[in-house]
Amino acid sequence: MSADFDPAEILPDELLERMRERAAVHDRENTFPDDDLTDLKDAGYLAILVPKELGGAGLGLAEASVLQQRLAGAAPATALAINMHLVWTGVAKVMADRGIDALRFVQEGAAAGEVFAFGISEAGNDLVLFGSGTDAAPLPDGGYAFTGTKIFTSLAPVWTQLGLHGLDSSSPDAPQVVYAFVPRSEVQADRVVVRDDWDTLGMRATQSRTTELHGALAPADRVVRRLAPGPNPDALVFGIFSVFELLLASVYTGIARRALDLAVAAAGARTSKRTGKAYSQDPDIRWRIADMALAYDALPPQLAMLCRDVDEQADHGARWFSLLAGVKHRAVTAAKAIVDDAVLVAGGSSYFSRNELSRLYRDVLAGLFHPSDPESAHSAVATAWLGPLDE
Repeated sequence: MSADFDPAEILPDELLERMRERAAVHDRENTFPDDDLTDLKDAGYLAILVPKELGGAGLGLAEASVLQQRLAGAAPATALAINMHLVWTGVAKVMADRGIDALRFVQEGAAAGEVFAFGISEAGNDLVLFGSGTDAAPLPDGGYAFTGTKIFTSLAPVWTQLGLHGLDSSSPDAPQVVYAFVPRSEVQADRVVVRDDWDTLGMRATQSRTTELHGALAPADRVVRRLAPGPNPDALVFGIFSVFELLLASVYTGIARRALDLAVAAAGARTSKRTGKAYSQDPDIRWRIADMALAYDALPPQLAMLCRDVDEQADHGARWFSLLAGVKHRAVTAAKAIVDDAVLVAGGSSYFSRNELSRLYRDVLAGLFHPSDPESAHSAVATAWLGPLDE
């Protein structure tokens, strides 16, 4: 991480406080945080991972992780939504760092204000990156027409480019998993249908709506990879998995830190009728907050190390998958436990929906549904330490 990097210069306290105030409104009204996006664009946030020579900030994943933790502490749903854009710019960086320029248009687009969405999730597709239920039909000009349904498409109201995958079952070398980008335009209006169906328990401002693809067109110059189904060491697959897991873990680590801060504040503000002292002097409360802090303190260093290793192209070989799945799993489970404890420390007031901890309690649950899920993470770690299952 650069010695002169100051996250407060990019995300100043006053900006975060405005976003925190808006977050409660967007959660209550189930609306997209357009003002947050405008402020982030003005701050150059969409291009933090884009090289300076292409108009970005030239930051690495380690710096982006810190910024996402900071943003999530103010507005978790805004952070999670913008995370999906940052995934694609992060993948572009991972590939460019390895001499592959296939996603330069993503970097240039982000610097110009384009918003990239992540169209990978499909109902029932536990293959995730290694297969797809979306049909990718090849076109004579080298482009593809995609037909299928994508779920949890964050940034649904505002994205301009949808990065997605589908299965080509008709080309001579079929089957091939095709990765491409579909632009949003009037021409595509009948081919890309975004349902207004996002009404969830938490992370409401992400507006991660269902996206129907009816022959959605990806031009030939936006088809970036054709890969055989199944596990693949390709730089695109590694880039997606590594950046997704690390930035996702960063969001939930930010939630954990905010919950811890709120618990500390509540312990200092509440007074025991029994002892007449602040709850911060109560041994049981002190133990609970210490336990929260012990769990939280382990997360930022892990993220910093793995982000640095991706940036510096460290070679973890076959262990990469378990390391990345593991840090996401630990961040999500720790964040959930920390929020649970923060609610107990804060007391009954946290049960009211207007309380910030109530929103964090609901928002943090979304982490359980992101890949890698607990089963996948445990399977990856078991394989890394015990070897594969016998055939």
